[in-house]
Amino acid sequence: MSLPPQPSPPGALLGRLVVALVGRSVRWPVATLLLCAVVTVFAAWLTVTRFTLDSDVSKLFPDDLGWRVSERTLAEAFPERTDLVVAVLDGPDAGRLDRAAEALSERLRAQPQLFRTVRRPDAGEFWDRHGLLFLPEAEVAAVAERLIEGQALLGTIAADPSLRGLAEISRLMAEGLARGEAEPDRVAGPLHALAAAADAATRNDVAPPDWRALMTGQAPRPSELRRFVMIQPTLDYAQLSAGAAASEVIREEARMLGLAEQGMRLRLTGPVPMGDEEFATVADGAVLTGVLSFVLVGILLWMALRSWRLIWPLLALTVVGIFWTAAFGLLAVGSFNPLSIAFAVMFIGLGNDFGTQYAVQFRAESARLGQVRPALIEAARVAGPGMTLATLAIGLSFFAFIPTDYRGVAELGLIAGAGMFIGWLLAMTMLPALMLLARPGREMREVGYPALRPVDQWLSRHARLAGTLALLLALFCAGASYWLRFDTNPINLRDPQAESVSTWRDLAQDPDTDPNTLEILAPDMEAAQALAARLDALPEVARATTLADFIPEGQEAKLFLIEDAAMLLGPALAPTPREPPTEAETIAALREAALALAALRGTGPVAADARALAIAYNRLADGLPAGREALAEATLPGLTDTLRRVRLLLSAGPVTLDTLPEALRRDWITATGQARIEIAPTPNTGGGEGDETTQLRRFARAVQAVAPDATGLAISAVESSATIQGAFILSGVIAMTVVVLLLWVALRSLKLSVLAVAPLALAGLLTMAHCALLGPDLNLANIIALPLLFGMGVAYDIYFVTAWQQGRRDLLASPLNRAVIYSAVTNAAAFGALMVSPHPGTASMGVVLSISLVYSLACVMLVLPPLLKLFATPTERAHMERP
Repeated sequence: MSLPPQPSPPGALLGRLVVALVGRSVRWPVATLLLCAVVTVFAAWLTVTRFTLDSDVSKLFPDDLGWRVSERTLAEAFPERTDLVVAVLDGPDAGRLDRAAEALSERLRAQPQLFRTVRRPDAGEFWDRHGLLFLPEAEVAAVAERLIEGQALLGTIAADPSLRGLAEISRLMAEGLARGEAEPDRVAGPLHALAAAADAATRNDVAPPDWRALMTGQAPRPSELRRFVMIQPTLDYAQLSAGAAASEVIREEARMLGLAEQGMRLRLTGPVPMGDEEFATVADGAVLTGVLSFVLVGILLWMALRSWRLIWPLLALTVVGIFWTAAFGLLAVGSFNPLSIAFAVMFIGLGNDFGTQYAVQFRAESARLGQVRPALIEAARVAGPGMTLATLAIGLSFFAFIPTDYRGVAELGLIAGAGMFIGWLLAMTMLPALMLLARPGREMREVGYPALRPVDQWLSRHARLAGTLALLLALFCAGASYWLRFDTNPINLRDPQAESVSTWRDLAQDPDTDPNTLEILAPDMEAAQALAARLDALPEVARATTLADFIPEGQEAKLFLIEDAAMLLGPALAPTPREPPTEAETIAALREAALALAALRGTGPVAADARALAIAYNRLADGLPAGREALAEATLPGLTDTLRRVRLLLSAGPVTLDTLPEALRRDWITATGQARIEIAPTPNTGGGEGDETTQLRRFARAVQAVAPDATGLAISAVESSATIQGAFILSGVIAMTVVVLLLWVALRSLKLSVLAVAPLALAGLLTMAHCALLGPDLNLANIIALPLLFGMGVAYDIYFVTAWQQGRRDLLASPLNRAVIYSAVTNAAAFGALMVSPHPGTASMGVVLSISLVYSLACVMLVLPPLLKLFATPTERAHMERP
């Protein structure tokens, strides 16, 4: 059922414009396609030769934002702390970890073209010498006592750091046990470790003991079995993963060193690996989602058009349009960013929609007229005004992002908005020419959905009821949106199984290694210490650290204990060195030690280890040199390193700010005297990711209340989220205002203009209520669904409103509804394919996009027609009620 077409003057003008374009395209199809081909070749050449992707996410926001200024100020003060790869080494003992971390660092420092700086903040002579001063006094006393008790053993290995000296230590322990001079508990650890190492050596395996723990008599803390290497690689932002090459070199060097074979694990985390792995995850998922999306779109296009002669021109429009839009983006912006690259998805979804609308209307006109050329022109006259108005509305909506502070989306808005006009132009020129040459067969049946006429009639008869229900639903959704959460934690957008993310979360469990720290730049040390004291009092803060915190407390008492031990151990640690043993002397020493060990009697674990060590020594003495070499490799480097550390520990002196090493001072104080404060959050006790996000937000706000210039991941997450939300609110207000004004001018009716955006508002409320009550949370990735919802939704609404204004009343039964349904379902399927992506952010984007499109389609089909009837003029209402 329809009224005679009654387009407004602007509608008539749009119709004449579209008919003129299509008319010339089908009159000279070859010339039209040749012109399109020339432009396409140029666009393809420009895209292929000049395409660049700037993956530097810091450029997504303007530099003059307050939080960005703080970030840049701190980065300029401490440039070596930016763009880091953090290599985390875990291993069975501290000594081997130290040697492995230093060996890896040296290999990386030898490649300055790849690594600008390589630092070990937890290592160096300062820590080897003064490490005891940072322990509680009781622990210092226990270590000193243990070293004094091992004076004879230390002296023996200091004079003879060889297998002969090691065998002599074993013999001395056995003789001490036999005479009752050595307590079994004191030698149990070293004896057991030596027995294990010697037994492994009989099989030519290397099993190093933890000499440091054995010498001090203390089990290592978990933190002592972990080492960090801070690496600043050279980044290539022209690549999707800017630091991937550097990370691969780090892993290769670790393989060359055989770290895994030595029982150590290397993990990489930090801003660079996390960004690289995120982009890699997105890229890996793009292949699967791309194939799935293509298959689903192809199936749905076939269901909508029922002719490959119509489908391939649409696919050609999509490919050509992407090339044209990409070329425009390169000319207008210069390079794509991680957000603006989504223009291709936007074009497939929205730009291709124009072609679908036109092709479906062509099918309807073909069934009525029976000839291709007249059907193409008539389809342009009927569908063209709505398509043109939708193009203007969507394009201007995307342009509304340009004045916002979110540069990433501002550039996307510019490129995607231009893509809408490109899609419209191609749909009005290239597509009709291709369809004419494709010679599709005549449509033999009605293209719309005649079975939906009863629904049209029911909605018309119960328009007031439908409108009331829609209003109540809108109020309910508005109330439910109170519980809508915006997840500001960028870590939650990344694959939790990725090494960099799992390592980051592992480190976050300890306040001493938590990477979610904030930093402040104070004018001097005095100001830094005063501010740190205020921050330390906050319940959200676990620690506030300055350079002054590297001055140990209670030094006088600890130094007295160390000096006392040094006086007693001094002669033992500086003996007259013996000549290196010959092979025969080593074998003889092993047999002599084995004889002493075997003579021990008893049934306890100490006696069992002594007998096991005796057996192993005899086998090594009787065996090939390889076994003795394996034992030497397992024991001597650790013993030598332990002796070096003991000598340094016993030479400790007072620590003051002036005696701190220069490398440490550079990490905390600038050349001009500015001092850095590092603030760590209290450990997360909530037990969930949402709790972590809430805690980090609370932590950031608490610190900012005391120090507004603080910077760090938690603050950048909170502030960037605020910037993003502000950008979407501003652009939404601009877009809504512009669209309503545009529709008012074009439709010459404020009523129709408001009605055109009312279902869109309801669809937005439904989407937000769904996310609030059922999930997922809105985040930095899926929030991009909102402008797409606005674009698609306003297009569908405009199609229905312009059809209504042209006299169409059976909107659900019309060919237009077929085009709208398949456009929405096709896009929902294409975007829904993103849900299978391994990247959580991309997957959540697919979920929200699909949800929003379903709600948008439901609102335009079930809410807009009764609203149009409810607010229709008496003449229009009388015609609708006529049988």
